Amino acid sequence: MKYDFVAFGDIVTDCFIKLKEAKVECDLDHENCMLCVKFGQKIPFESATEVPAVGNGPNAAVAAARLGLQAAVATELGDDLNGKTCMDALKAARVATEFVGVHKGQKTNYHYVLQYEAERTILIKHELFERSLPKFAEAPQWFYLTSLAEGTYSLQRDIARYAKENGVKLAFQPGTFQIRSKLEELKEVYAAAEIFFCNKEEAQQILGTKEHDIKKLLESVRALGPKIAVITDGQNGAYIMDDSGAYRTPMYPDSAPPVNRTGAGDATASTTVAYIIKGLSPKEALLYGMINASAVVQGVGAQAGLLNDKQVEALYAKRPKDFQMSAI
Repeated sequence: MKYDFVAFGDIVTDCFIKLKEAKVECDLDHENCMLCVKFGQKIPFESATEVPAVGNGPNAAVAAARLGLQAAVATELGDDLNGKTCMDALKAARVATEFVGVHKGQKTNYHYVLQYEAERTILIKHELFERSLPKFAEAPQWFYLTSLAEGTYSLQRDIARYAKENGVKLAFQPGTFQIRSKLEELKEVYAAAEIFFCNKEEAQQILGTKEHDIKKLLESVRALGPKIAVITDGQNGAYIMDDSGAYRTPMYPDSAPPVNRTGAGDATASTTVAYIIKGLSPKEALLYGMINASAVVQGVGAQAGLLNDKQVEALYAKRPKDFQMSAI
């Protein structure tokens, strides 16, 4: 099968722990915010909910499959119960699993998500697996490279080289360890990227700057190699830059107060790529991405609220007049 969309990224089961007694403390400029709980005490929590088969890569693949694309995920599992549950969930979401490695005697990634109000703080631990680039019978149309564990630079460079040599377009949405990495380690990935996604704080961290001007951040990201750069900025919406200039889209109006923002960035990025594959321009595709993100924040977990193509297109058809691209 020729896949439209193959996502590379670690898979995980998330355990959402909804906190009752906590507070958030920030600097005067409302940056460097810290989630605070009482130290050395028993802290009551409201609920704990397990969500299998998530992570940036699986989230993207599920979004693409739900939007009607032939989607697969390339990831690694342990041979434990969590691994089996994740595999079953992928199959139920109609995501192809032929590139999923199952490793005997190893554990599947398991993360804890501390949920307070609509935001979340995630405790992460990526298991170390042996990895290699899958063998593709036919080159996919797009690769979607996202969160991978430390020590996977060789694999990521192989992904970039395969994409370049076989005419595969590459979307890059870096995860925690990729953001913390030295740019030199991933320069081939940035250079091969057709489109790049991150949020404002991540862009500052990648670039090693305190720059707040979004246009300058977009220019600096593109200078690393990506043809198109997208930076999201919370309530301020999202920004995109290509050869034609820089543009902003507002957030799509929430249908109700957000329940949890986990997965909003994944939905924005993967839906944007999916609609580029469907034939839209990147700027118009980003509007569709913002619509899917607005749906994801209405549920717990990164996949429960993902829309299908008919739902996304129906919301786009009745979008507010001010929900449109504007030059910056």
